[in-house]
Amino acid sequence: MSKSAARAVARGLPATNLPHTIDWELRLGFLIHDVSRMRRSAFDRYLKPMQLTRSQWWVLAYLSREDGMTQSQLAEELDLGKVAMGGLIDRLEKSGFIRREADASDRRVNRIFLEPSSKTIVNKMRPLNHQFNSAIFTGISDADLETTAVTLDAMKRNIRNLLQGPAE
Repeated sequence: MSKSAARAVARGLPATNLPHTIDWELRLGFLIHDVSRMRRSAFDRYLKPMQLTRSQWWVLAYLSREDGMTQSQLAEELDLGKVAMGGLIDRLEKSGFIRREADASDRRVNRIFLEPSSKTIVNKMRPLNHQFNSAIFTGISDADLETTAVTLDAMKRNIRNLLQGPAE
């Protein structure tokens, strides 16, 4: 008996009268993965005219909220390895979007700052990002979006706790 069927039986429904049951835990996992993958692909296509990648946009967006983050902070926030982050920063620096500066108290640490040209792009991208989200949220109520965000945030915290716990 599936978990869904077991839950229905636990609620007092007879197993023989159950409609086709769906394993919602499994289905939810696939849906989260599919939506994430499809959103990334669609957003990459959306950004192409700007000659910007999704990864580059995320770096610029994070820096626009906290300019001067360290490379390590950015890598952690974006869930990227230090080598991948270094390459991304190299490309953004070469394109003139950011600059690296040694930290005043620890010369081994690089802080990353937005250049004026990237501030212009961030200001252009914010409304485009909102347009994109509006398109993918079409037909979904604000209440459902809020419930989804709260649920995903709780799942994220739980996963973070799992990752921080002892490995089996």
